[in-house]
Amino acid sequence: MNPIEQPAPVPVSVSVALPALLAGGVLDLLQTEGVLLALKEADSGRYLWANPACLAWLGRDAQRVIGATDLELLSQSEANALQAAEARALAAELPTVVEDHRFERTGQRSEYRVTRHVLVPASGSRQLLCLWRDVTQSRRDAGRLQSALEQIERQQQSVEALRRQHAQGLDRPSELFRREHFEEHLRREAALSQREHREFALVLLALDRIDALRQTLGEPAVQAVTQSLGLLMRTNTRAMDVLSQLGDGRFAILLSGVGLATAHARMEHLRRACATEVVVVNGQGFNFEVSIGVASFPHTAATLADLSQAAVRALADARQRGGNRVALASIRLGELLPVN
Repeated sequence: MNPIEQPAPVPVSVSVALPALLAGGVLDLLQTEGVLLALKEADSGRYLWANPACLAWLGRDAQRVIGATDLELLSQSEANALQAAEARALAAELPTVVEDHRFERTGQRSEYRVTRHVLVPASGSRQLLCLWRDVTQSRRDAGRLQSALEQIERQQQSVEALRRQHAQGLDRPSELFRREHFEEHLRREAALSQREHREFALVLLALDRIDALRQTLGEPAVQAVTQSLGLLMRTNTRAMDVLSQLGDGRFAILLSGVGLATAHARMEHLRRACATEVVVVNGQGFNFEVSIGVASFPHTAATLADLSQAAVRALADARQRGGNRVALASIRLGELLPVN
């Protein structure tokens, strides 16, 4: 809607009917604050007066608004919602009723806190004074604050979980294993798997669009994301699992005693945690995403070399399909088909 460039004059006959609460400069103050004001006939719903902010919201000038109803000015769904709210206000038998409204226009959602005053003039029918205050930004700010508080709570819970692990003798290193140490754990797990006939899973992770992140926000942002991902990996795995950073934006997880289906479920949970995590650098908050490839031993590979290649192919598949997803390695046909 196009804003109204010239404020419409207030008709004298209507301005006299405005309640005392808008006297003494209150009207000017409300208009300075951007409050939408409208006066309607209670029975017909026709506009008697609207301030410039309300006219701009309606996208009409005063000549087209005064005497019209919401059905003539707005979409059917918007008009129906307002008529229902006004009917509730008139039936409440209270002088003032407050209600929230949400509107979706051109892909943008706006939220308003609407205060409706039922007026009973000395002569004539009842009138309805409506004061609309835009609370869109404050609601968004409150949502971001709530998200940040929930993230802090999750981080506190992860710290407490690590503390409990340490108290139980299940502590794990605060830093991720280097590649050589991770590969040693991998060899031990493979030997244990062959000896005890049990599964384990190898997971490869990669930060999506790391080069764009580095170019846009710099190396501190990459480091902050790396630290956040390390914390999320520790939070979403067990003390017996082994975590490693293989290189720039690349990580690995050894899930001990876990099959392909269970590994997929746990990594999907980790992927969602990453996508909703908020990282703050220099006062700027942003999200990050990861691609994950999952392979299992012995169902997707019979040797460690094959297992590594299977995980690499699964990770490449996740990235080629747009990232922010978990891809599984293919199960070997020998596991499904009987050998004659």
